[in-house]
Order: sequence, then C-alpha cells, then structure tokens
Amino acid sequence: MITTPLTADLLRGALDVESGAHGLVPHRLPAWARGRADAPLRMAESQPSGVRLVFRTRATVIELDALRTTRSYVGTPPRPDGVYDLLVDGRLTAQGGVGGGNTVHIDLSTGAARMEPGPPGTVRFDGLPGHDKDVEIWLPHNEITELIALRTDAPVSPSPVRGRVWLHHGSSISHGSDAASPVTTWPAVAAGLGGAELVNLGFGGSAMLDSFTARVMRDTPADLISVKIGINLVNGDVMRLRAFTPAVHGFLDTIRDGHPDAPLLVVSPIWCPIHEDTPGPGAFDVEALKSGVVRFRATGDPAERAAGKLTLRVIREELARIVAERADENLHYLDGRDLHGENDRPLPDNLHPDAATHRLMGERFAKLAFGGPFAAR
Repeated sequence: MITTPLTADLLRGALDVESGAHGLVPHRLPAWARGRADAPLRMAESQPSGVRLVFRTRATVIELDALRTTRSYVGTPPRPDGVYDLLVDGRLTAQGGVGGGNTVHIDLSTGAARMEPGPPGTVRFDGLPGHDKDVEIWLPHNEITELIALRTDAPVSPSPVRGRVWLHHGSSISHGSDAASPVTTWPAVAAGLGGAELVNLGFGGSAMLDSFTARVMRDTPADLISVKIGINLVNGDVMRLRAFTPAVHGFLDTIRDGHPDAPLLVVSPIWCPIHEDTPGPGAFDVEALKSGVVRFRATGDPAERAAGKLTLRVIREELARIVAERADENLHYLDGRDLHGENDRPLPDNLHPDAATHRLMGERFAKLAFGGPFAAR
C-alpha cells in the first residue's frame, strides 16, 4: 500500500485546512472568519458538509484513517453514525464509516457539554475497478473529521475541476440536517444532477446574514451562487423587519463586489408550519424531550408581527420584493415552497426535512435552478 500525504490540493469544498493533533482538519470558513464567529457557527463550519477528497487513480483498494468527533444528546436516541460516500467516475459505489472517535455529550436542558475522547478509525473500500478513474470520498456532513492517512494500492494524483463551481449558503437544512449521507443532502443531490462542483456553506443554526460570511462568499471563486435566507433568522429571533431589509441588501451587495455578473439566486424558506405565521424564538419541545423525542416549537406571539417581528411568510414577501426591485439582471428569486411545500411530507421534528425530502428538494432545485437561472449560457 502507498501512503499519500493528505494536502489541500486533494480536497474540494473546503475553504481552509488546519493542522490537528493527528492530521488535517478541513474547514468551511477561513481562519479570519472563524475568529469572528460564535461557538455554534464554529461547530457547524467544522463539520465538512460537501467536503470531499478527490483524486485520480488505478487503485482497487483505498483506506482512509480519520478521527471523528460526534455529538450525543442526553435523553435522546443515539444519532446515526457519519457515512463516507465513495464515488467512482461520479457514481456512488460504496459507503462506510470509521467508528471510534471523540463524543461530545450535550444536555439540551442545561446546555452543558462533556467531551469523551476516543481512538481514530479506518474506512476501507476494496474491489474497485483497476482502470484510471476519478475517485471522490465525501466526508460525513454531520461529524467533525480529522484526516490522518490515505493509503492505496496504486499512486494517486489530484483530479482537475470538471464543472462549474456552485457556491451555496444556508441553514441546517442546507448543511444536511437529517439526510442519509453526504451525497444525499439536497445541495449535493442538486449539484450532482446539475454537473456542478459544490462549495456548501450551509451552517446549522447559523445562516444569520453575518457580514463576514458575505465577505467569504465575495472572495471565494464561483460561477454560480445561491443564498437561502430566513429560517434561522426567525427561530433565532435575531432581528426585526427594519433590520432585515438592509441586512439582505448589504449581504447581496458584498457578494456582488466579488461576483458582479455571476447568476445569484435568492431562495426563501421551505414550508415550516410552526413559523409560517408565528415568530420565534424557536425552542425544543420539552414534553417531547421527556419521551426521548427531539421536536421544535415556536414560542413567539403572532400579534408581534405588527411590531416588525419576522415570520417565514413575512420573509418570503420581503425577499421577493427586494429581488424584484434591485436593478440586477443576474439576480433571481426562488420560493422555497417550490422545494418543499404545504402538501409535501411533514417535517418530522417540525423544522428539518427527512432523508426522502432531501432527495426531492435536490431534484426540484436541479430542475428549477440548473434548468433556469443556472443553465449553461
């Protein structure tokens, strides 16, 4: 077996790498932006949703050593183990996991967290075809991953970028929430169908119109750009309509400073009954937690909309107005309810789509975006 040094030129979808105690840690925000982020955003960006190892090789056996860090919520069922998806020439060929790893135990009622250390593990893929091929190993979208060693039975070399780069920003739904594996998150499904190279800046709980995120998007090379805005602003109850409108303009202006002519798609929230007409903040359903079930609820008062509190309906109306009024022929609007609407499968926890809905959302986005504003010119 040949050991190939793990370097940034083998990674796609990461905007930075950091040297960890054992190996290489991919990040989806550069170091300067991480320094401006709060703890939840730093946790989210360190989970490598959309990040993959990409190389060309004749290898029939591939082994990857990695140290994972997972989360466990006290009193709730164990979360599924992270999955490594192996693609050969663009086709999902095998899946696996590394086991072991560190576990962060979180008490949802108090917010207390405790780290339980664990050992690295190895995922192995064998029986692969022996011809020259493009190989992608998509890292788990919901675990922090420290890459330690890559071993193959034939040499590897970096593979060239073969499609347009699609830069996307959104919430936990874009991050992957309850998708079955990294290539089945809705952005990954859409990118595969659209033939695009995905850079996923979906950050669980942290799509807050942060100015440093807009600056990162401004400075990141991209051919296609989308921003999915709304749900975190409502369930975080972070601003009112007066602040929301200029914040959206500023976010779009900053992106445009670096990408003046790229297709830019503004996507409003998917259908989410608890926040359609009820403001945030959102909260865990304490009674459901007592039964070991994670479920969310809205705690605001619908009457507060008159004072400028945000709901999903208010946000959709305002985003549609902003896009329509800006003089930008390459700026487009997509109603999130066209990805998941009132007549689709219910959201199991009242907030996040399930695995089947992720696939459906990806298919719908590919049709609406890559068949529309993202279509090759």
